[in-house]
Amino acid sequence: MTSERIALLRQKMAEQNLPALLVTQTLNRRYVSGFSGSAGILFITEDKALLLTDFRYVERAAEEAPDCEIMEVDGSLAPMLPDLMSEAGADKVGFESAYVPYAEYKAWRGKIGASALSPVLGLVEGLRSVKSQEEAALIRQAVRISDGAYGHLKEYLRPGMTEKQVAWELEVWMRTHGADDIAFDIIVASGPNGARPHALASDREIGEGEPITVDMGAAVRGYNSDLTRTFCLGHADDQFCKVFDITLRAQEAAERFIKPGVAGKDADAVARDIIKAAGHGEQFGHGLGHGVGMAVHESPGMGPKAVAALAPGNIVTVEPGIYIAGWGGVRIEDMVLVTESGVEVLTQAAKDRVIPVK
Repeated sequence: MTSERIALLRQKMAEQNLPALLVTQTLNRRYVSGFSGSAGILFITEDKALLLTDFRYVERAAEEAPDCEIMEVDGSLAPMLPDLMSEAGADKVGFESAYVPYAEYKAWRGKIGASALSPVLGLVEGLRSVKSQEEAALIRQAVRISDGAYGHLKEYLRPGMTEKQVAWELEVWMRTHGADDIAFDIIVASGPNGARPHALASDREIGEGEPITVDMGAAVRGYNSDLTRTFCLGHADDQFCKVFDITLRAQEAAERFIKPGVAGKDADAVARDIIKAAGHGEQFGHGLGHGVGMAVHESPGMGPKAVAALAPGNIVTVEPGIYIAGWGGVRIEDMVLVTESGVEVLTQAAKDRVIPVK
């Protein structure tokens, strides 16, 4: 896949009149080259794909990045930059301005001058946002693992368990059922903790009849899943059922609406309007969703300011939520693949209002 990605990147560079590009962001570098090490810089030109890395990673780079020429370096890129550009016949070089530290930029500027440095934004990320069949297959595998973990949770969970205990059980289950890693720190937020969208799992004991939000994901060969379910253990009161049903209705409406050409902000509005009409507009304070792939949060966006149109091959979350301070919250999250005509919902975990006490 990397030879195709390098070719696509060169097309994007030509469109922006860039004779050379430095790729320094870790996931972007891995996407373009295949190299998964923690240190390295890609130098891409019309006819060269050079991966510079240090002694620790030379053999690994040669194995993982067969479409790149590997160069061992010791120290900063700055002293080498003039010669690299001269050999490539490049009078300027693009760099990922969102990720380059100012000190590093100053070092480069000192060697080739500010006019030779051209900042770019989102060049590789735009390519990453459309998943190939191979990428989608890895994400499907990660989704199946997190779905399975939720199924295990329904059998495992008991009143009196702590949030941390449940989070650890989910992590162990995913790691022992095919995950290389967890995609992010698992959220288990019970009772009033659920009013915090990114609550940390705590020593709080989980009780019956209170909202419990679980947000988790698996990582498989560099690709991630993201799943959220909210439920009550044993029984649910009227308030929970009402908030749950509003959230689910908003999610289902957004999933029916999403298709190629729809802007992320318009998909967000479909769900947000339902939640606003139910009187909870101020309690839905985040976007509807986000892209998922090599990063858990990546392009395309799905929020009020997301103007980019969705395209076939995008994989995004659809996760409306309602958060009520002092009580808790409800968030329901699926991952969907944008198809030629709509979406395929990848997430298959049940949307239970109540999990019985075993």
